[in-house]
Amino acid sequence: MQNSELVSSFAEIAHSKGIDRDTLQLIVEDVFRAMIRKRYGSDEAFEIIFNPDHGDIQILHIREVVPDWELEDPVTQIELSEARKIDPDFEVGDEVASEVSIAEFGRRAIMTARQTFSQRIRDLEKEKIYQEYSELIGEIVVGEIYQIRRREVLVMHNRTELILPREEQIPRDRYRKGDTLRAVVKEVRREAGGAPQVIISRADPVFLERLLELEVPEIEEGIVEIKKIVREPGERAKVAVVSHDERVDPVGACVGLRGNRIHAIVRELSNENIDVIEWSDDPRELIKRALAPARPLSVTLNEEANPPRAKVVVRADEVSQAIGRGGVNIRLASRLTGYELDVYREILPDEEDIEIEEFADELDEEIIVRLREIGCDTARAVLDLSVEELMRRSGLDAETARRVMHVIRSEFEEDEEELEG
Repeated sequence: MQNSELVSSFAEIAHSKGIDRDTLQLIVEDVFRAMIRKRYGSDEAFEIIFNPDHGDIQILHIREVVPDWELEDPVTQIELSEARKIDPDFEVGDEVASEVSIAEFGRRAIMTARQTFSQRIRDLEKEKIYQEYSELIGEIVVGEIYQIRRREVLVMHNRTELILPREEQIPRDRYRKGDTLRAVVKEVRREAGGAPQVIISRADPVFLERLLELEVPEIEEGIVEIKKIVREPGERAKVAVVSHDERVDPVGACVGLRGNRIHAIVRELSNENIDVIEWSDDPRELIKRALAPARPLSVTLNEEANPPRAKVVVRADEVSQAIGRGGVNIRLASRLTGYELDVYREILPDEEDIEIEEFADELDEEIIVRLREIGCDTARAVLDLSVEELMRRSGLDAETARRVMHVIRSEFEEDEEELEG
């Protein structure tokens, strides 16, 4: 094989991978120097002249002329008699440059050089992908779905494979091969020896934040600021915003005329409900706004608890709105505000109720303490909760929570029977 043929094949591979001229030159020189070191033990006496534009390469073996019978290192020296076979004018101390053909290294060495070059290109490609997508973390990318697996969806973006794991998907999303998909780059994982894995997400709050920036010019311009976003993907999201211009309503700017801005985002997120609220530095006011669509009557803070708690009283007909389907509204409000929220219905002055201590003969003291800690200091406060909500807030197991409900409910049923009698 001629030098030019091997170099041309290298150049073709580099071009197909988008490797620039200077990088190609460095890699080619490293590959040939590795071949030289393997054959001669050192590459110090060799010079490589590479012209990537024409695919030409020369390997020159440069040796110093020494007197006959004084040769110490055949790699760096040549005897005078041998030098004069090349050119009769050579004298002791001159330098002799002779060209080395790739064929002299042998077929196996050439195959190794090809493999080494290909490996270097692959390593370079991995590094390029890692650097490129590390800079894109938190940004939206648009790709084409090309494979749907049980636990992940593979997306092609600029000839790079992106991974959308199940936990980063919106549960209501349906994927079809060939469809265009938008997502945010969440992280780039790097494993020794393996290709970097680019993880994208449609479930991360950052994805919603970027969509808002695209749809709401006031956010991009810095007039409206997103203070915090919390999501349960596909179900509900809460976005707290603030305006730095008193003439601009931050909620109205995000929602848009007749809701056109927010509706575009809702469609992208598979009809995820989005509550946009105005941020407040007053935690009580923020909690009231965060529990929308419910309209709390009062908020009492307990900053000493860990995490801090808040007792929220709402009208009886708004308890279910405050908690939300499956507790989603109160969970998101808690995450948005940083307070564990305990929602209670308003007790009217003429409404009968029983202090929780009255059940001490049927409920253990530890249970009474737990109920009081979550703000359930009366019987009806407990009955306002579902069994699941009581378990979540108090830490009671399912059997104990059901027994507590049964004991308290039975007391009211007995009172009703006595009245009827």
